[in-house]
Amino acid sequence: MELKEYFSLVFSDYTLRTITLGTAILGALCGMLGSFAVLRKQSLLGDAISHAALPGIAIAFIITGTKDSNVLLIGALISGLIGAFWIRGITSKTHLKSDTALGLVLSLFFGFGMLLLTFIQKQPNANQAGLDKYLFGQAATLIERDVWLMASITGICLIVLLLFWKEFKILLFDAEYTKTLGFNTNFIDILITVFIVLAIVMGLQTVGVVLMSAMLLAPAAAARQWTNSLGVMVFLAAIFGAFSGVLGTAISASENNLSTGPVIVLVASVFVVFSFVFSPKRGLLFKQIRIIKNRRDLVLHKTLAFMHTIAKTHGDISHPHTIKILNNFHGFTKKTLQKLADKNYIKIENNMWSLTEEGFEKASNLYNQQT
Repeated sequence: MELKEYFSLVFSDYTLRTITLGTAILGALCGMLGSFAVLRKQSLLGDAISHAALPGIAIAFIITGTKDSNVLLIGALISGLIGAFWIRGITSKTHLKSDTALGLVLSLFFGFGMLLLTFIQKQPNANQAGLDKYLFGQAATLIERDVWLMASITGICLIVLLLFWKEFKILLFDAEYTKTLGFNTNFIDILITVFIVLAIVMGLQTVGVVLMSAMLLAPAAAARQWTNSLGVMVFLAAIFGAFSGVLGTAISASENNLSTGPVIVLVASVFVVFSFVFSPKRGLLFKQIRIIKNRRDLVLHKTLAFMHTIAKTHGDISHPHTIKILNNFHGFTKKTLQKLADKNYIKIENNMWSLTEEGFEKASNLYNQQT
């Protein structure tokens, strides 16, 4: 199937429509909530919680003996919340930093989950096949009920963000100041964490445990390069996440033997790389352009300042003798002087260079700034 054919069928084919809507909503939700994880410097939180959800899936299957996605995701939610609160407890009750707590919870829960999956696979139970899809995701298993659940959680998340926007914003940038204003910082922090856990659990079926953290962080990291505004960042992250879901699903459907989850993550990574290179404020390309421009301006200013020094020692600032002195100046180049001429700081007459009145005034200002 070609991409053109995919987009022509996406509105009429039930399966394609369901998967596309599901991945788009998931991407938007992860982008919004990932913005808060990135700004709180908790980038590993998504990785830790997604891995912490694995034993919950296995335990839910062991207890119920069914692969019903709702039951398994409830187990994942409980396990993920336990992991999240373990992280909070370790960082608040011990002297360990958050990255250490995240690493401990991630490795402990994931190891336990893999142990349980190995135990389940050795049991004589025909229903055990397919549980490993939660490791790498399987978007094709999405049904309309899952999409409605994702849409409902996204709607609730938007409402909560709007209601507590001021509190979220203050907490992100100055937690101590938030406390002095009388806000319950623990409640706000727990609220953000719970929604991040919900987003991760929703994405396990589509992207899987291993790649879910990338889905949470990549759109937010890309959006951060384009703006300093929290509102704009959350909006852009949601857009990047939604487009990653749609394009990843389209590419996966148009090619054989391509898993949807990994392709979505790769598309999100393309947004990150593009943003890191081409964003006007923080992009590597424009940053290098600014460095080159600053170096050129510095050369221009050095040459102009030197000509100013010459002019001050010669009564007539247009005296041809200035060029003879300037020719001995190692920073002098015809290209530099031509640029100064284009700015009307100097003039050229019969291959003789001299300062204009405007150039002399500009050079005087530079000299005053330096002194």
